[in-house]
Amino acid sequence: MSVKSRLSEFLEKCERERDRAVDFWLQHSHDTEHGGFYVCLDRDGKIYDDTKYCWLQGRQVWMYCRLYNEVEKYHRQDVLQAAIAGGEFLMKHVKDPATMKCSFAVTRDGRTVKVQRQPFSEVFYFLGLSELHRATGEAKYREEALKMMDQLVHWMTVDDTGLGRPKWPGAPDTDNMAVPMMLMCMMDQLELMDPALSDKYAGLAERCVQQLLLHIQRDGTVILEQVSPDGQELPGCLGRLQNPGHAIECSWFLLQYAVKHNRPDLKKMAIHNFLLQPFESGWDEKHGGLFYFLDVDGYSPTQLEWNMKLWWPHNEALIAFLVAYKETKDETMLEKFAQVFDYTFSHFVDPDHGEWYGYLSQQGEVTQRFKGGPYKGCFHVPRCLHMCTQILRELLTT
Repeated sequence: MSVKSRLSEFLEKCERERDRAVDFWLQHSHDTEHGGFYVCLDRDGKIYDDTKYCWLQGRQVWMYCRLYNEVEKYHRQDVLQAAIAGGEFLMKHVKDPATMKCSFAVTRDGRTVKVQRQPFSEVFYFLGLSELHRATGEAKYREEALKMMDQLVHWMTVDDTGLGRPKWPGAPDTDNMAVPMMLMCMMDQLELMDPALSDKYAGLAERCVQQLLLHIQRDGTVILEQVSPDGQELPGCLGRLQNPGHAIECSWFLLQYAVKHNRPDLKKMAIHNFLLQPFESGWDEKHGGLFYFLDVDGYSPTQLEWNMKLWWPHNEALIAFLVAYKETKDETMLEKFAQVFDYTFSHFVDPDHGEWYGYLSQQGEVTQRFKGGPYKGCFHVPRCLHMCTQILRELLTT
């Protein structure tokens, strides 16, 4: 089969599954009484818990708006109105205006259930409202997004005491790869919302790049999830932890940055260190799929779910290998994309009800039948398939 034929086949399947996933959320997740979205949906879309998890509230607003802004078939009032209802729910119920902290979970009508001592509910609050501004042009969403952006930059780069995390005397200082990765994501979103604002944070993206490069350890052979702030390996299980999916996700952020800024050195590291090495070490040669966690020295990771196959690392690998192929035309990248594609489309896809299962055993059997829960919602699957559809279309027309 020719390369063009393969790309066309991938495109057809990605677009079909994107639409099936989006339709699942459009049909089952809208709370028309209180606003926002139900996220705890069973295999067939039935609501099994009406708790609203706030990472997923912001992510679903973002996803609907991104589709509204970029895909003609979703440039519809029902999609936009659902996104607006989600954005209004975020502003009214999820953020504490006194502290700028956002809840991790709220009741159906918006009363706080849980607050995390992490900045990620706030990240997705920013992403959702900034993309909602792009969709509507409403100044209030832009203002809310920018206030949260400034707060997040302060927490992530200056002083994180506002997150409520106590400093215990025995806890090591760490640099978690998720923080600079999410800051890079926010910078991309900010530039999309208003390119003129990128000067305000000049140097922040490069600072994030340098932080991510600290995670290349052991003479360039591994990516560690957490290191010391000055880039030293930490002792014990914490220091040996690898998360192949996170490293692969970082790879396409870094690759896009390298291409934009004409950084061939960074482009090489993004592909070799953050994509190929974690993929090769993280791929289960016996059963297929990416392990969730690994210990760099081969010990059993203390995370009991370490050998499970989760949906989102495979989503990130599909994006990363396709971005790498687009930027290099190296057929090795296309073969790796096909390897991940074949596994995901044969294991995660639900042919009957749409959307993907999220959690598989090491052997590839579904362990949780729900389509949405505290961490899985209308985000990774449709975002991945939307991005892959865009890239495949571009490849077929150039």
